[in-house]
Amino acid sequence: MGLASSGRAGRRSRRAPMAEINVTPFVDVMLVLLIIFMVTAPLLASGVPVELPESRANPIDQTPDQVTISIDSTGTIYIDDQRVPAGALPEALAGIDRGADGQGPVIVLRGDRGLAYGRVMAVMGELNRAGFNSISLVTNSSVSPP
Repeated sequence: MGLASSGRAGRRSRRAPMAEINVTPFVDVMLVLLIIFMVTAPLLASGVPVELPESRANPIDQTPDQVTISIDSTGTIYIDDQRVPAGALPEALAGIDRGADGQGPVIVLRGDRGLAYGRVMAVMGELNRAGFNSISLVTNSSVSPP
């Protein structure tokens, strides 16, 4: 009942640990995530379809403490993609957090180009009445002067 051994009967064979990391799958996954992010990022900016008017104004920097108010072509008002029922804009504006300084966030107003001027001004008037004085109007860029 003896087993034949080749001189290494008492020793276990150990392999040296592999010190190299294969980064190719990691790079592949990161490139796929980058492509997904690049495709979906423009869609996350605003979910309310609004055809913006054109302007040659300089772009403003986006701040993290801003609230987007959109008015679509039918005159429906949205606050950060949440539909505001008719006549409930003052209550919705009162529910916006003003922060520690009491000034409130920057309001970004997006109005459809087909809207009547009075409708946009009525919303701006309610914003002013609620104490929001920092309002930015969003437009598409234009290359030709009016």
